[in-house]
Amino acid sequence: MRKVFFETLQGIFQEDKSVYLMTADLGVKFFQDFKNIDPQRVINVGVAETNMISIASGLSLAGKNVYCYSIIPFLTMRALEQIRVDLCYPNLNVKLLGAGGGLVYGVEGMTHHAIEDIAIMRSLPNMTVVCPGDSREAGALAQASLPHQGPLYIRFGRDSDPEVNGDNFQFKIGKGIVVEEGKDVCLMATGTMLYLGKIVSDALKEKGLNPSLVSLHTVKPLDEGLVRDCAKKYRVIFTLEEHNILGGLGGAVAEVLAEARYGGIFKRIGIQDKYSFPEVGSPDYLREKAGLSPEEIIQTISETIKKA
Repeated sequence: MRKVFFETLQGIFQEDKSVYLMTADLGVKFFQDFKNIDPQRVINVGVAETNMISIASGLSLAGKNVYCYSIIPFLTMRALEQIRVDLCYPNLNVKLLGAGGGLVYGVEGMTHHAIEDIAIMRSLPNMTVVCPGDSREAGALAQASLPHQGPLYIRFGRDSDPEVNGDNFQFKIGKGIVVEEGKDVCLMATGTMLYLGKIVSDALKEKGLNPSLVSLHTVKPLDEGLVRDCAKKYRVIFTLEEHNILGGLGGAVAEVLAEARYGGIFKRIGIQDKYSFPEVGSPDYLREKAGLSPEEIIQTISETIKKA
């Protein structure tokens, strides 16, 4: 999905001279394509994420549309004070592009894992948080990001996840997508978990259930109307996220359901409130350890439904 986003952004970069791309020492090969168009608008600040955000703030105040790219923990935590003070407080049009959502950088260890970022970013006033679930959402998000007003945090997962949305899907920041409409249970997924949600949905169909699959790509502002509609239709709702179950999609949905006095069964499926350290391994290995393999998710859902 990240590749499609940057391919789309490259076309925008070529047409709009106000667009700047910044990075904190990430030697991404496709940055060269942007440099070939205009090297003056591609800035590598080195290992200095805090400075990158402050420079982006100044460029934004000068009328530029700035995209800042880095690995998620370094972008959202090392530079948090600058994001809060230099971007969110003045409500500037700067886009933060975070690579490695969840456990994508598995073998790099917990310093590179991103399981707190959604909670951190959604707590900042004026910040919008979007986690595209497949390449179609990522491409549409690139187009929607330029006119977006205010700071925007975009969380990328793996590039290898297959497409889930159909050709005619409609994308809008702040509006969820009903990928599959069922009648028994509702699976609400964000980001990297959308494809897993599709696998789980297909498996549940083989068990005789008729699940609904919803992509809540925008965690803030959450599509509260869609969540309330689902609360009226389904007696069991699950959220799926590759993030700490505290403060992420599950927490956001729970807030809406609580205010709506939802009387059904609600279950958050995500990473429990702990780090994987000292274990390292592939993303799939760590997902299995976290209970996020398709088989374990299906088991969790099946056991929850039995209790409903």
